[in-house]
Amino acid sequence: MTNTVEIEKVSKSFGKKVVLNEIDLTIEEGTIYGFIGPSGAGKTTLVKMIVGMDTPDDGSIQVLGKKMPNLELLQDIGYMAQSDALYTELTGKENLTFFASLYKLNRAQAKDRIAYTAKLVNLTDDLNKKVSAYSGGMKRRLSLAIALIQNPKMLILDEPTVGIDPELRLNIWNELIRLKDDGKTIIVTTHVMEEAERCDYIAMVRDGRILTKGTPAELKETYQATNFDEVFLHAGRMGQ
Repeated sequence: MTNTVEIEKVSKSFGKKVVLNEIDLTIEEGTIYGFIGPSGAGKTTLVKMIVGMDTPDDGSIQVLGKKMPNLELLQDIGYMAQSDALYTELTGKENLTFFASLYKLNRAQAKDRIAYTAKLVNLTDDLNKKVSAYSGGMKRRLSLAIALIQNPKMLILDEPTVGIDPELRLNIWNELIRLKDDGKTIIVTTHVMEEAERCDYIAMVRDGRILTKGTPAELKETYQATNFDEVFLHAGRMGQ
């Protein structure tokens, strides 16, 4: 399989604090790759560098065969940040229309993508409301719709289901799996163990290092664990 992301010896510090320490990782095309770990582990910094929003102090990152950061790849990458970046005085539809206008979509394509993404995140009936009136969960759902608006080759989702009810979370994960089956590469950060088990591959991150990585089945077998809480505990002890 083709590698969508190749990360080699990537390190990053902010002042004296080492946030990432010699990260090596490859992510294959058409897979869901999960980064799991506690807050402050380095997951968000890593995905920001994959998007091209930050640069490593050492090492290199290639996405879709090109060294990052690379503005040409913005059309091909959908990014959902941990904090919602929305225009709250605009409606949901106006937000989607604005972000669709940033990409190479004609009017008909933009209309179709707005309808599709709004339906996916269950916001169709709320598109004409101002975002300032949205709940926190609705804002997260709108951010996910925006990440999907240009039909990107790769999705990078930082804690995408925080504040979203269980039924919709399941619907979103079912759609992510469908998108993967269509050939898209999806990177997800999460601290929810049951979501990690839905990924094809997982990297467990703590203190800027990858403790362990592999498929869910491989990790359970390696650490003789029945669930991911146990895997993380065992990996953490061995990594100390």
